[in-house]
Parts: sequence; C-alpha cells; structure tokens
Amino acid sequence: MAVPPPSDENVLLAPPDAAEAAFLVRGFVSATAGPSGLTEIQRLLFEALTRSLTGHRIDAASAVPLAAAEFAVGLTRRNLAFRSRIVQLMVLGEMVLSPIPDEVSERVALFADELGVADDLVSVARSFAHGSLGMAAVDFERNGYLESSAHGLHTSRALQQAWDAVPDDPELATRWASLADLEPGTVGRGVHDFYLSRGFVTPGLPGSAPPLLAQHDWVHVLADYGTTVENEIEVFGFIARANDDPRAFSLLAMVVSLFETGYLARGAGLFEADRGHLSRAGMTDRLGDALRRGALCTGSTDVLGLDWFAVADRPVTVLRAELALPPKSDEALGAGSVGPWQPGGISPFQRAAGEKMAEQLGIPYDARGATVE
Repeated sequence: MAVPPPSDENVLLAPPDAAEAAFLVRGFVSATAGPSGLTEIQRLLFEALTRSLTGHRIDAASAVPLAAAEFAVGLTRRNLAFRSRIVQLMVLGEMVLSPIPDEVSERVALFADELGVADDLVSVARSFAHGSLGMAAVDFERNGYLESSAHGLHTSRALQQAWDAVPDDPELATRWASLADLEPGTVGRGVHDFYLSRGFVTPGLPGSAPPLLAQHDWVHVLADYGTTVENEIEVFGFIARANDDPRAFSLLAMVVSLFETGYLARGAGLFEADRGHLSRAGMTDRLGDALRRGALCTGSTDVLGLDWFAVADRPVTVLRAELALPPKSDEALGAGSVGPWQPGGISPFQRAAGEKMAEQLGIPYDARGATVE
C-alpha cells in the first residue's frame, strides 16, 4: 500500500542531509541492481547524482539493500514532487542497463507504487525491458509535455506533430536571420553565431531542424555547452531539471535512450542513435552537474516553451544572473565539460559544415574558439 504524502504541516522541504542522502542511495541500488549487482555505470551515475544534487558523497557499492515498503516509509515526510524526482532517478539508473532485466523493471515499478508515484517513464522502461521498442517510442511521442511546450515557436502554421520540421516558412526564416543584427554578447546574436559556425540551417528553410528542437539551441549558448553528443546529454539534463513539470524528465530519458543504450533509433525529429556516450569517462559527473545547475535556477523554466525571441536582445550575462544560473562545478570542468566556443566544443562534422556554409556565403569561417577534440 502506498505511503500517503505528508500534510502541509509535516512536509519536509529541506535538502537531504548526509543520512538521508545515504538512505536515498540505498533505494536507488535496491530498485535497480540486477542479478549481479550494480553495473559500473549505475554506480558512477548514482554517486555523481547524489553528490551533485545533495552535496554528499555516498559510496553506492556499499549500500545495504532495503525493501520498497521500507524505503517509502523512510520518505513519509517527503512530498509527491520529491518522490517523483527520486523515482525518475531510479528509472534513469534502470535505463542505462542493456538489456533491462524484467526483475529490475518490475522492482522499479514496485518502488514507484509504494511511493504513490505514477510516472509514464516507468511504463516506458518496462517496454524497453520487454523488447517493445516501438511501443516505447510511441509513449515518448505521446508525452503531453511536448504538446504543451510547443508554443513560442513563431511558425506560420500549427505543427501536426511536436517534432515536425518547417522547411518552407519565409517569415520564420526571416525572424531567425534577424538575429545577425543584434549586438555581440546578446543571447540572440550568440545563437546566430552558433548556427553559422556549425553550418546549422535555421528553422523555416529547407534542411532545417524542427523548430521545437531549435529551442534547445538557445540553452547551448545560455548555459555554456558545446555541441558534441556528450554536450547534448548535458543540455537535456539541464532542460529536464530546470522545469518543475516532472514530464520534462522524458527529454533526458530520450537522449539517454539514444546516446547510451540505443533503445531509440531516432528522436526529436533529427537525432539518431549513437551508443555509449554516457559511459565515457567523466560523463556521469557532467550530467549530475547539469541537473544541479537546472535545479538551482530561479523558479521553473520551460526551455522548450519559452519565446526566446522576446529576450534575444538581452545580454547572456544578464539572463544568467536573472536565472541565478550557477557556474559549472570544478568536477564537471575537470571531466571535460566545455562551452560552444572552447576547444572540444564542436564536432568534426559540424566544423566541416560550418566551413562549407562560410564558403557558400563568401565570408571567412570563424569558429570563435571552438575546435575539434
């Protein structure tokens, strides 16, 4: 039987102390460990997430298992929002397994039930465990968050699907082209330079990315993330946690399914599967830090639903200050997290595309400091 949420008088809103952080790790391990125990990426992931989100260093390998009911009782004073975030981190730990053992999928679902959490991602992960990849992909597309966020795109007509591309919208293309006229240092001018240096085609023109996906490009500039696959994991981690709507976490689950396990063959109207990137050295630290930075931003920010053109002329530094966007941690920087204008912040393909676009436009190519690793 699910443990009911606490009353307003009894709810605990303070950040977890060291004892509760250790208790949470016990829950993560108990819910997601397979027949042979935690995998290395699960251990690194849970330790990095706990360290980044609570400030406490917990050894996941020595965590003592506990039952789902016992774990739920331990979170009696935590509200549904807190519990939902915990279940999502369990699902994340489940989704890095390939394949997902049925017993793990069932155990995560049990923990969610005991906590009184109904999260669509639990059923998506169960579809992965059962090999129903097509059904899981459909569940992602049905996520109501995408439909509710698909505004502020300035398309001339409504989109049939959230991730639809718009290759024939002159008005939209003109709006994006106008970013070139903004002052250097503004977020809009940064996005213009970002596109030009990588040979990205702006929405409204043939060969462009979906307008909804283009929304996340502003985050690359605002939050200082490059455009390698590893950076994409960071960006979507940031986006998922900056929004208080728990459904936004599906974006992070999507990119992990694309760029770690390959459960999804494609997603977001453009991305294609490329496995093994979250397993690379330092990536769990970088993801944990991206989630931390999103969580610490002021209020709740639906990045995909923002009208970025309304703030395009604002300096990046001012927007960061207004959001109280914290800098990257030393651990994330040491693990290789870079911005769009730093060495390692651009892929070879993007560099070549940017050089080609500059040649077509008859202008010198300028990567603005970005180089290929």
